[in-house]
Amino acid sequence: MAPYTEHMRASVLLVAPLLSSMSAFGEVHVMTLKQAVAVAMEQNPDVVMARLDRQKARDQITIAHDPFTPKVFAGSGLAWTYGFPGTIDGNAPSIFQAKTQMSLFDRPQSYQVAIANEQSRSSEIDIGLKQQEAIYRVITLFLDAEQATRSVTALNRELENLDRVKSLVETRVGEGRELPIESKKANVNVLRARLRSETLNGNLIDSESSLALALGYPAEDRVQPATEDRAALQAPTSEETSVERALDESLDLKKLQSNLQAKLLEIKSWQAQRLPKVNLVAQYALFGTYNNYQDYFQKFTRNNAQLGASFEIPLLAGRSHGAYASQAEADAAKLRIEVARTRSRITGDLHRAYQEMRRADTAREVARADLDLARDQLSIDLAQYDEGRTPLAAVEASRATENEKWLAYYDTQHASELARASVLRLTGNLVAAVQ
Repeated sequence: MAPYTEHMRASVLLVAPLLSSMSAFGEVHVMTLKQAVAVAMEQNPDVVMARLDRQKARDQITIAHDPFTPKVFAGSGLAWTYGFPGTIDGNAPSIFQAKTQMSLFDRPQSYQVAIANEQSRSSEIDIGLKQQEAIYRVITLFLDAEQATRSVTALNRELENLDRVKSLVETRVGEGRELPIESKKANVNVLRARLRSETLNGNLIDSESSLALALGYPAEDRVQPATEDRAALQAPTSEETSVERALDESLDLKKLQSNLQAKLLEIKSWQAQRLPKVNLVAQYALFGTYNNYQDYFQKFTRNNAQLGASFEIPLLAGRSHGAYASQAEADAAKLRIEVARTRSRITGDLHRAYQEMRRADTAREVARADLDLARDQLSIDLAQYDEGRTPLAAVEASRATENEKWLAYYDTQHASELARASVLRLTGNLVAAVQ
């Protein structure tokens, strides 16, 4: 039997007709695992939406800081008056006027600015979370597609061997050297293999289609894993060190802590509602002589300006502020509980992931030993066939058994890589492992 890398190369030739039929419905993108991860980080739909949320969070900082930014409004209060020169808004009629206003001291609004900054930081963390989730999904789908391609290759070879066994058995039955039931058994084996082949081909199409969607391509496109001598994913060997690193680097915990900090700032914002507020007030007006100011004022000045500050001191602010603060304190308490629960979940998930990885590695070793045994048996059968001691049907049956062992080995290898990917995701090393 050909080595592992030759199996991968042969799979491209065997699956090519399937991919050519799919290309009529969409484009087939061939890429390595590293390339797929790079595309996912840029154009995965969830990641793109997280970047849009980050932009909204940055804009919210500008919105929250707006009261502390001076704004100037210009216009005219031009009007004809009869009697005392005044207008409906209480200001004197003017040819031209300009006003400006901004907050000098507003502690609740200052806390809103701080909250907006914290939410912007949380949105940055959220992008990292979405990237991690997208990369993990892309890696698992890529490994699924890779596994399906290898399995289709091995199963096609097994089907060829079973077809030859069936033909040979039918010949022996016709010659009277085998019972008719043996022909039926061979036919059932062929039908079972064909059913498995159809199932695996369907799984291959689903995996490549799902991979294309995860990479942001249209639904009719496919992403085919490229043939490459890729090293297997390597997980950290120390379980305890991995737990400590996972707790220190967890983006889930950092997001919860950021949300908690925003809630604490919200509490302070509600508690600061009883503090005084100071606003800058400035105004300029150009008066005209046609409004008869000289008839009502001892001195007339065309250019008039005011500059000062307005003070607002809440005397009876109501009870709603305290209720809002109490609600925020309850939310903060819930976030503290969630932080503790997330830490426990990360620790438990990582221990289970390591157990699953060790179990998968052991299963892979058993499957490899079983495969080596089948290959040795095939070598013996071939030698005996050359000596005329073993019929060709037995040799073909041994070939089919060897291909079946290849399928089992591919399954355990796939499970091992998925288990390692899970460990790397929980420790935050998944991106670095594939780059």
